[in-house]
Amino acid sequence: MEEEMGELRRSRPFAAKEFVLSDVMYFYKKGVESIVDDQVTQRFSSEELVSWNLLTRTNQNFHYISLRLTIIWGLGVFVRYCILLPLRITLAIIGLSWLVIGTTLVGFLPESSAKNWLSELVHLTCYRICARGLSATIHYHNKENRPQKGGICVANHTTPIDVVILANDGCYAMVGQIHEGLLGVIQRSIVRSCPHVWFERSEMKDRHAVTSRLRDHIKAKTKLPILIFPEGTCVNNTSVMMFKKGSFEIGGTIYPVAIKYDPRFGDAFWNSSKYNMVSYLLRTMTSWAIVVNVWYLPPMSIQILEKVVAKQLTAALDEHNIYDSFQSGFRRAHSTETALLRVSN
Repeated sequence: MEEEMGELRRSRPFAAKEFVLSDVMYFYKKGVESIVDDQVTQRFSSEELVSWNLLTRTNQNFHYISLRLTIIWGLGVFVRYCILLPLRITLAIIGLSWLVIGTTLVGFLPESSAKNWLSELVHLTCYRICARGLSATIHYHNKENRPQKGGICVANHTTPIDVVILANDGCYAMVGQIHEGLLGVIQRSIVRSCPHVWFERSEMKDRHAVTSRLRDHIKAKTKLPILIFPEGTCVNNTSVMMFKKGSFEIGGTIYPVAIKYDPRFGDAFWNSSKYNMVSYLLRTMTSWAIVVNVWYLPPMSIQILEKVVAKQLTAALDEHNIYDSFQSGFRRAHSTETALLRVSN
């Protein structure tokens, strides 16, 4: 910034001073640029690549394509759109059709261990077919930490296909709003065979109702682990937004999962403000491949009873003024400043 200010002042026709009124506009411009291009905003734009991956110009610094690269790019377009795309669409249709038909048929069976086994088999088979339709190459790490039944799986969120990626290695109970159209048909069919948690639009605004239903689900240790994306939105896979704490207030065992896509073979990030679902899926299915690493992290437990007891105990101590007069630690509206003031006085 100092070099830019120096060049700006040297370019003036009059003698440079330490500060002139027009400098205000320079600092104003820099401030606006910082607001527009802050770290949070950058998380909602596609990651810049160091080199071109023969898909789209995902690097703004890349300005020239040679004739040789143009010919290779043209051949790549033919392979991706004329060969890979039809095959991938066919696999996706097969996978989704079998998911709807299979789960509907399993839903007619009475509740039993056999029904649960068939439901998990149908889900795994269909999601794996859909993953092949995306040419997904998935590497799972630390499988000993995989989410178990009666738990809550929380993961970072980059794309709607995160569900397909995770469901290739195990079945989950999905949580979400009830939709119409094709997605609604899929939701209604899979809930027949597996206890997914779907909410009406009006229920999604009732935090207490949502929490109550999720708690009821995890109380049954035989039900599939709930899959939640606490960020609440898709982020470009370069960083993670702060998780919403509501996902951790349900209780039970938390199974953290980290998902990282390799952008060199295809950009999996869904910028919902720029692309609708159809155009996003088209871009994904015409990429070279979806390469992703999944890390299962050690599970963590939240002791709700500890929180309740601590809260009640603190309230009782405050109400009856049982604290020592010089205690400032672990007390509301107390700090090292209040401790020093009391000692000095």
